[in-house]
Amino acid sequence: MVTAALLALARRAAEAAGDLLLERFGGPTSGLAAKTSRTDLVSDADRASEDLILALLRAERPEDAIVAEEGGAVEGTTGLRWLVDPLDGTINYLWGLPQWSVTIACLDREGVLVGVVHDPCRSETFSAVRGDGAWLDGEPMRLEGPAPPLAEALIGTGFSYRAQERELQARRLLRVLPRVRDVRRFGSAALDLAWVAAGRLDGYYETALAPWDWAAGALVVREAGGIVVELPPVGGLSPGRPALVEPLRALLEDR
Repeated sequence: MVTAALLALARRAAEAAGDLLLERFGGPTSGLAAKTSRTDLVSDADRASEDLILALLRAERPEDAIVAEEGGAVEGTTGLRWLVDPLDGTINYLWGLPQWSVTIACLDREGVLVGVVHDPCRSETFSAVRGDGAWLDGEPMRLEGPAPPLAEALIGTGFSYRAQERELQARRLLRVLPRVRDVRRFGSAALDLAWVAAGRLDGYYETALAPWDWAAGALVVREAGGIVVELPPVGGLSPGRPALVEPLRALLEDR
């Protein structure tokens, strides 16, 4: 019952933040600032979404810890910790591209317990509970059937906003692109992960991600029957159908 309440809270907070962001989408931009580089931006929309989510979490779970991308942090005493990305895909959002999401995960001492990825532009909400399954708008999700061979797989990826990391990512892409059906870069890591779970991508890889980018989506993938492997030492992850992940990871190993 506690887990169900955590999932309901995460979903309610993500969808409320999504409504707020959707109301502002395409409107004037305010409070624009750079984060990790001149091309990695944050705006008042990100901050307002985070403020809303944190207010809802604190109202119902005042003793839980919270870590949010735009700086919101709360110490906790319950052993539960929330990871919040109030707007994953800020550049898409600012440029008017309808590919961005709100993602919230709740972790306990064993790892990610509950995860939600909400896509306001499509009114889709992906969610999962550890050991209990994954859902798209309340309907169970399960990766069925055999995986295609790597040469026929549609693979997603993403790129850092740090120039040095982007150069390394470009080198890895040169190894992957000739050996798969094609590669897609949509711009919201959380949504890419959810799309792997939904079968819209066969696999995915990305490096230089923060925990709030991938925590919820990785749980959705696992609970839908996929696997998620880390990419040491490059600091990334690769989720997808089990038969695809290992050959894809082999292409990504830096030599």
